[in-house]
Amino acid sequence: MVMQPPAQTGEPAAAPPAEREAWSIPGFVGLVFGWAALIVGIGLLISGYTKSSGGGAAGWGWALLAVGAFLLSGLVQVVAGEARVVQMFGQYRGTVRAAGLTFVNPFTKRRKVSIRLRNHETAVAKVNDADGNPIEIAAVVVWQVADTAKALYAVDDYPQFVAFQAETAVRHIASSYPYTSHREGELSLRDNADEITQRLSAELADRVRPAGVGIIESRLTRLSYAPEIAQAMLRQQQANAVVGARQRIVEGAVGMVELALQRLEEKGVIELDEERKAAMVSNLLVVLCSEQATQQVVNTGSLYQ
Repeated sequence: MVMQPPAQTGEPAAAPPAEREAWSIPGFVGLVFGWAALIVGIGLLISGYTKSSGGGAAGWGWALLAVGAFLLSGLVQVVAGEARVVQMFGQYRGTVRAAGLTFVNPFTKRRKVSIRLRNHETAVAKVNDADGNPIEIAAVVVWQVADTAKALYAVDDYPQFVAFQAETAVRHIASSYPYTSHREGELSLRDNADEITQRLSAELADRVRPAGVGIIESRLTRLSYAPEIAQAMLRQQQANAVVGARQRIVEGAVGMVELALQRLEEKGVIELDEERKAAMVSNLLVVLCSEQATQQVVNTGSLYQ
């Protein structure tokens, strides 16, 4: 006998409910009536059992005790930074966010949800950047439950859901940009940290929105080349720094030579042909661009000897 798979109805899954305010009244009302019922019930029980004909009073006493206990069971204490999701017979009935003592339907179940800010730091992930270089990256995410109904009913475990989505978003961002930029106007992980973290926050917010979670901030806490290429990349960065420094020195030296030739011509101190100008430029560049002090040579002959 061949088992057939269950037929697909094609109907979309029901969307999780959105948060709404639950029915509630100030807690002191339920507290007063509950304790009053208990006190009166205890009094009737005492008077009923002390009198021979007090069977009716004892019955009313037990009834009032049950009513008092029922009323007190509807009291819920909400601490600042927490909320209570009210559920009745498996259905969402609303959320209580107001801090203090509140009275709700005693038949309901109240589930605690923290709405405080939370930090989540991702583990150090080894990812290839946009250029294919292996890097190590980690981030810290500040998040908060924005919709308590979706946090409980849309996903199984919303803190774990945030943790998985944060790691996925960090890996995606790391693989979408190079570690360092090689072209003008290109974003890089190292040189454009603010823009990268903003895009990380936006992507992560889209990922966790179905779970009723809001992203407050995200920051990269670790960003480096993987150990196997760290030394090679360090030498490359040092070489780039040396080339950049040399370029600045040459640009400055050329400007000084141009200024010297211009001043000599303006003052009329000496007239040089093109060959002597070339020799003077060469000597000045050697003096200005050399890393060590140059040795002076005194010419005792004529200018052309």
